[in-house]
Amino acid sequence: MHKKSRAIHRLWQNTLNSIAPRKSARHPTSPLPIVQRDAMSLGTYPSLNGRVVMVTGGASGIGEEIVRSFAAQGARVGFVDLEAFRGERLERELQNQGHSAKFILCDLKDAEALKTVTANLAEALGPVGVLVNNAANDDRHDWADVTPAYFDERVATNMRHFFFAIQAVAPGMISAGGGSIINLGSISSWQDAGDLPVYAAAKAAIHGLTRSFARKLGRHRIRVNTVVPGWVMTERQKQLWATPEALKHHLQRQCLPDPVQPVHVARLVLFLASDDAAMCTAHNYMVEAGAI
Repeated sequence: MHKKSRAIHRLWQNTLNSIAPRKSARHPTSPLPIVQRDAMSLGTYPSLNGRVVMVTGGASGIGEEIVRSFAAQGARVGFVDLEAFRGERLERELQNQGHSAKFILCDLKDAEALKTVTANLAEALGPVGVLVNNAANDDRHDWADVTPAYFDERVATNMRHFFFAIQAVAPGMISAGGGSIINLGSISSWQDAGDLPVYAAAKAAIHGLTRSFARKLGRHRIRVNTVVPGWVMTERQKQLWATPEALKHHLQRQCLPDPVQPVHVARLVLFLASDDAAMCTAHNYMVEAGAI
């Protein structure tokens, strides 16, 4: 962990400790834990061993955890992102650990470039059997300031590339006789999140995209689902928006008292990608600790 990340981690832990409920005879509690992957008892999915997986936005945040989780299952993971340094660093780290991983730099707003990247990954790793549409940007914005150009850019960043990534991998999945496509939605499209209306609208559209493709591709045994994360405590969220007040307010909305971590989202993605979820398609799967 880099020095800056460690500083953010310590600050966030102090934030959690400061808002943790006080102990009482009626409700004994302890400081809210930060759940790490290594501290969890996690399952193994044999069907993912050797499977080719493509993850968009895989260099950081939730996407990075998804890439790491698939690699740990023995999958051959290809991931695309705009963050060259972080993507190349993650690729080297996973390869040094003996995993099959390939990073390709790509601006996902460029549909033709995305098509080329998908073909390159298939050539390097094999036909894509699992697609995880994860890449997004949840920058806050005020509705009064949104211009047509900004609106179009946000939709392209948060939804349009989902469609073209599916379009790129679906023929190979049809030829292979099946596959799994997992789209990442957002709790913001289910709650009254007023500070990112274009993002929330784009994420809401993903549910229709999922159900439409699930119907059309299901006859080929291709499953299409949406994972809906809650407020996930990535480094970006902790650095920019997870103030003590905001975090306290959100945790009070959850049924469970612990913050959602990237690993929680990744584990649900693994399940939906595996043969264990063979009859799961066309649905939303929540991992938001009961905040909705």
